[in-house]
Amino acid sequence: MTNQPPVWVQPETGFRYSSDTISVTTEHQAEKLNACGVAPAVFGEQVDPAFFIGIAIHAGIRSGISAEGNINMLQGLQMHRPALLNEPLHVRGEILDVRTVPRGRRVDTDVWFEDAQGQRVISARRSSLRPDQDHGQKGGAGERPQPVIADIAALQIASSYALTPERVKAYSMEGNSIHYEQKAAERAGFRAPLIGGGMGVHYLTAELWRRFAPRAFNLDIYFRRPIFWDESVGVGVLPVGDNCSALALVKLGASNKIGTEVAVRALSSS
Repeated sequence: MTNQPPVWVQPETGFRYSSDTISVTTEHQAEKLNACGVAPAVFGEQVDPAFFIGIAIHAGIRSGISAEGNINMLQGLQMHRPALLNEPLHVRGEILDVRTVPRGRRVDTDVWFEDAQGQRVISARRSSLRPDQDHGQKGGAGERPQPVIADIAALQIASSYALTPERVKAYSMEGNSIHYEQKAAERAGFRAPLIGGGMGVHYLTAELWRRFAPRAFNLDIYFRRPIFWDESVGVGVLPVGDNCSALALVKLGASNKIGTEVAVRALSSS
């Protein structure tokens, strides 16, 4: 039997994803975290929630919503309780809103993961840009949220990672070639492939686990600037007493600017 190519549909408000059941296996987590340069032991028997960003995108792909060329802008990630490795979770999802912006269309989705008892384990809300090639790269993508971190100098750099094309290719999954093909990235207006949003978030969640071993959290993740596959990044923490109010993935080197920043809306530890 050969796999049939997907039949793509245009995203529309109210579109519901096909239901599915998934699990993040021990082997898969180890393979992908090792590709990132993160030690899998940081998470123990729990799933790194950053995986659910990509899994949510692929839930849309399976339902006929193409991710090719899409740019992740804002990711809400709520962990109601830790997901366990190899635990079956039921995937549900829907498109909340589709609106036209100068650079194309902005699509808001909500994908969530339920356990065998029907309780939410992870919620992954997302706002992404589907660029319109006819509009070129001019104009914006709608309302731009205010920065979470006003002063980059206030961050404590906790760790750093050197990205390479080989590392990014080893992590990337099929579905959006701007993360692993030079020509696809150039067509989208980038000088080189950029890491997927979820890949960058692994570095941030790993720091959360090292410091807090969270039992639940609610994060708003803002993808401010593309992080290319040949850059180095640092994980910055904005401490507040024994907790933290924000994290950031900083592009190290000449730019020293924030690529991804996270507002920690709620965080509870074991």
